[in-house]
Amino acid sequence: MKRVNMLLMLMFISTLSAAEFDHKTVIEGPFASGSEVTEQCLVCHEEHASAFMKSSHWTWELEQQLPGRTVMRGKKNSVNNFCVAVSGNEPRCTSCHAGYGWKDNSFDFKDMTKVDCLICHDTTGTYVKDPKGAGEPMAKVNLERVAQQVGQPVRDNCGSCHFYGGGGDAVKHGDLDSSMSYPEKTTDVHMDVDGNDFQCQTCHVTEDHQISGNAMGVSPGGVDHIGCENCHDNAPHEKAKLNSHSASLACQTCHIPFFARNEPTKMHWDWSTAGQGLAETKDEYGKKTFMNKKGSFKWQKMVKPQYAWFNGSADAYMVGDKIDPNSVVKLNYPLGNIDDPKAKIYPFKVHTGKQIYDSKLNLLITPKVFGKDGYWDKYDWDLAARLGMQANEDMVKKGIKYSGQHGFVETEMWWRINHMVSPKSEALQCNDCHNKGTRMDWQALGYDADPMKNKQGKRHKVN
Repeated sequence: MKRVNMLLMLMFISTLSAAEFDHKTVIEGPFASGSEVTEQCLVCHEEHASAFMKSSHWTWELEQQLPGRTVMRGKKNSVNNFCVAVSGNEPRCTSCHAGYGWKDNSFDFKDMTKVDCLICHDTTGTYVKDPKGAGEPMAKVNLERVAQQVGQPVRDNCGSCHFYGGGGDAVKHGDLDSSMSYPEKTTDVHMDVDGNDFQCQTCHVTEDHQISGNAMGVSPGGVDHIGCENCHDNAPHEKAKLNSHSASLACQTCHIPFFARNEPTKMHWDWSTAGQGLAETKDEYGKKTFMNKKGSFKWQKMVKPQYAWFNGSADAYMVGDKIDPNSVVKLNYPLGNIDDPKAKIYPFKVHTGKQIYDSKLNLLITPKVFGKDGYWDKYDWDLAARLGMQANEDMVKKGIKYSGQHGFVETEMWWRINHMVSPKSEALQCNDCHNKGTRMDWQALGYDADPMKNKQGKRHKVN
């Protein structure tokens, strides 16, 4: 019967779009695993799975250019100042991978049956990944029901991972959280459910499962950028004075005056205070500010962005790079300055942290925090450091082993703000930045003072 159903699908699916085709007529369970669902999907969609397996959503890495070097980098091997690294922590971190079973370095990226079709195409709202299951769905999920009702992705599909990166709602991005599933106009004018109601792929145009856009945290050297200019021209305002700002300012700078509008976002994480055996504490938002296994946190809501020049490229720390423990280690940061004709002033969330490093080798450690013998199990930083370094393929390839000495170093990570675009009535006004306005740190941006004092309105420093 299943074979007959599959043949029927092959006959009719070519004449119908995925949204029109009734998968109930051909998908037949029950299913014991996500891979069993994928096997049925592949009968008609093998070419789609093959295309998806070339995407960074599957590989979690991308060849890219950083200043002076070409690297393979992505979520797979980047270092952050949240839970630090994927290596050694796969069952937890890979719960957001669009695949099944990435438990350790033995995961087979060529196995097509491991592709998770449902995480992007579920329309029931019931498909949930096991947060500790290496990408497998929760046991309670009715896989047959989900598979029979697949369709085009909506915000909730993308948000199931991107809203909850870092282990919770609004933790990482600041401009992506659960409030973006069904936002009001005051939260985001583009995704406003009573207005434009954009889905993610409205801007993140997708072809052959290659989703446009690169996140600066994992793909700082990526060149597949999207922006406001995809839909808006460079002179969208009625007033010429406002249009002249587009030479130096990104649209987001004025039109996203705040991020974390509804849900507080994490702004600081100090691992050095973990393991003290103290009681948990919470802030005015109900967010934990201390957890014994994770350390101390700071959360903020309605956050003013930090502004910096950005020319479309960024640099980043790579595993094995040497650090100066007496300075703040920049895990990634935008490139560009006041004299760079390609650069514009953009808004950013800057997440600061304090994390473990090898105090003899002067490099960042990628500790094992999750699972058996991890820090959350034994509360032993030396053990977590050794096991994490052993599990990190890049460390092993470079012959780097934990020296047995560790400390904690201050770090910062830059996240470009693109979402939560406010109504134009709430955009920054002239006096927010100029005259006595304090929104911009003009000297930090390379100006001597408020550039409005330069009557020519040029980008160069005011003399």
